[in-house]
Amino acid sequence: MQKNAFTLIELIVVMVIIGIAALLAVPMIGSAADVQLRSAANMLAADLDYAKSMAIATQQNYSVVFDPDNDFYEVHDAGGTVIDHPIKPGSDFKVDFRSDSRLSRVDIVSADFDSQTSVTFDYLGSPYSGTTTANSLNSGQISLQADSFTMTVTVEPMTGYVTIH
Repeated sequence: MQKNAFTLIELIVVMVIIGIAALLAVPMIGSAADVQLRSAANMLAADLDYAKSMAIATQQNYSVVFDPDNDFYEVHDAGGTVIDHPIKPGSDFKVDFRSDSRLSRVDIVSADFDSQTSVTFDYLGSPYSGTTTANSLNSGQISLQADSFTMTVTVEPMTGYVTIH
């Protein structure tokens, strides 16, 4: 008579292999705060690039206006009106970290564009501090934080090139 079953040794070997695989996989999984922070930084960089691209494409100024105290930012057209979100038609282009469960741990620590909390791109894609093109941007950065993790999104003067640090 033949039995179709696993021996105790086979079960122990399988459990050891699963344990080793789990120990190797755990460090690869980042914390939720770290993942949310990287997602927020990437989304912010993409939105800054979108505002710059819209300014070039339409030959009009577009601004990104930050409210660090309330952890949100908006994209405005030349008239100062919040534009429609390109992916969510009928919705304002407002990104609110507090109300988005995917980004709820992320805080906008500061948004500094030569002491202004907004950056404007002109028809060439050049950045200016504030919501007008009166003052060329000398330095611009947004600091984000989630728990103990921090990231900085930088807008370069003259070119408007956006980087994440």
